[in-house]
Amino acid sequence: MQNLQITIVYHSGFGHTKQVATVLAEAMQSHSALVEIRLLTVDEAIKSPELLHNSDTIVFGSPTYFGNVSAEFKKFMETTGGFWFSQKWKDKLAAGFTNSSTTGGDKLATLSSLSLFAAQHSMIWISQGVMPRFLCDQQTDGQNRLGSYLGLMVQSDNNLQEVNPMQSGDLLTTELFAKRIVDITLQYGKVLGT
Repeated sequence: MQNLQITIVYHSGFGHTKQVATVLAEAMQSHSALVEIRLLTVDEAIKSPELLHNSDTIVFGSPTYFGNVSAEFKKFMETTGGFWFSQKWKDKLAAGFTNSSTTGGDKLATLSSLSLFAAQHSMIWISQGVMPRFLCDQQTDGQNRLGSYLGLMVQSDNNLQEVNPMQSGDLLTTELFAKRIVDITLQYGKVLGT
């Protein structure tokens, strides 16, 4: 089987989303030598759409700004209209992640926008698939501590001067989500015989 391509396309205003994208990419690469991981900013993706056309899985990442994707990510979404009508991404796998400085922050609206974007391109969405952890009927700060199922949600600090390390539960959730994306990409590739 040839190596499968997973591309992460993201916008990062202050470095927090880039941190999540980088951790996700490193975790994906550590799970299998049969996948090649590519990180692209939205500007790079706009300039080289063929890199996305040749990907088996595309993971979309945007910070949540005012309850939705950033303007820069929205610009990227809209540039895909030039090939949307030909459905170049039909049946490709897709997933998404977002972050904001609060535990809620309306991140679900951002993930909804990303999954609708993928649906408009007739892509197949990979949900997070990571259950929250409970001890003595209390949810822990461990895996999926933000209780997201549509995609990965991360709480980032609000520091604009430097990017601090990710919260341990969010880091674990990111690693588990990375494994799920790789596993499903490999399963899908096997079914298609690629």
